Amino acid sequence: MSEGMLARMQRDAEETSCFLNPDKGFLDELMSGLVTNEERYGYGSCPCRVASGIESYDADIVCPCEYRDADVAEFGACFCALFVSKKVYEGMEVDPVPERRPIEATEEAEKATELLEKGEMSMAEFKTASAGDVQVWRCSVCGYLCARKYPPNVCPICKAPRERFERFSLG
Repeated sequence: MSEGMLARMQRDAEETSCFLNPDKGFLDELMSGLVTNEERYGYGSCPCRVASGIESYDADIVCPCEYRDADVAEFGACFCALFVSKKVYEGMEVDPVPERRPIEATEEAEKATELLEKGEMSMAEFKTASAGDVQVWRCSVCGYLCARKYPPNVCPICKAPRERFERFSLG
């Protein structure tokens, strides 16, 4: 396990009033998955989700993912249960957390992974094909901007729903 990764996650948890999962074995597995993804992709995408390998596509699932705060507030844990609420940290059971990531993003990541694994598409081809699909989205409530193919389901700043996002351009 990377002590650097664990220190970063611990620091982030402390800054956001979350806790790291108290199950040491489970925590070690999650840290190992994060380190593997960081070595594989160059960024620590959530070890419980399928990443495309393109950072702009996966920006929403780089740990801590943008869904974490809403998941912890509503369910007591984030999707992978790396971050938990105080009640869960102190022993409260947690039910499975539903996926907030737009299904389109997950399907495209799975399709890209399959094509890359079969050798039917190179990483360079995939990056070229996907680069033009990224849009800038603006939350109409708080002005938060993000660059990705689809708007997030929930604004990570003000928690506005996906319907409150609009395409943004300077022209």
